[in-house]
Amino acid sequence: MTVTRTAEHQQLDRLLLQSGRSDQQAFAELYRRTSSKLMGVCLRMLRDRGAAEEVLQEIYITVWHRAASFDAAKASAMTWLTTMSRNKAIDRLRQHREELLDNPLTLDEMVDDQPSPGANAENSQEYRRLESCLDALEPRQRRSVREAFFSGATYNELAARCDVPLGTMKSWIRRSLMQLRTCLDS
Repeated sequence: MTVTRTAEHQQLDRLLLQSGRSDQQAFAELYRRTSSKLMGVCLRMLRDRGAAEEVLQEIYITVWHRAASFDAAKASAMTWLTTMSRNKAIDRLRQHREELLDNPLTLDEMVDDQPSPGANAENSQEYRRLESCLDALEPRQRRSVREAFFSGATYNELAARCDVPLGTMKSWIRRSLMQLRTCLDS
């Protein structure tokens, strides 16, 4: 499995680097291979298909313009793309936070009977590995990481919710991410 995973990561790195040189075919292949996973990230965070689709479009526009800045020595293509997706989704959440608080969605409004790319991504083996690694974290740290990365909560908000100092929250998140990386790399 490690060999296949490494080969896939290398192919994505290559496609992203080629996209940075304005290779449209490489960009199209990169989109084909990664869009369902990134849509899953957006759907999980935004909980709105329309907003997730808009953010996904913004992500790939940004990828086309910024792919040349990708450095495979610092992160894998999938990590770079997922981080960008998360950040764009957080930006959208913050932009519309007031609207969401004024008009919260009911459970019926969030339910979608159609299988979505997000549902497909959640069923993937990588998602199950991530869930397993998250389960290995202490409960408070696990909840904080989930809220930070899947809901867009800030360190200050998390510290206030957990009634801990800001520095403690930052340490929890940093240590938890290091533990997740070790778990996912093994």
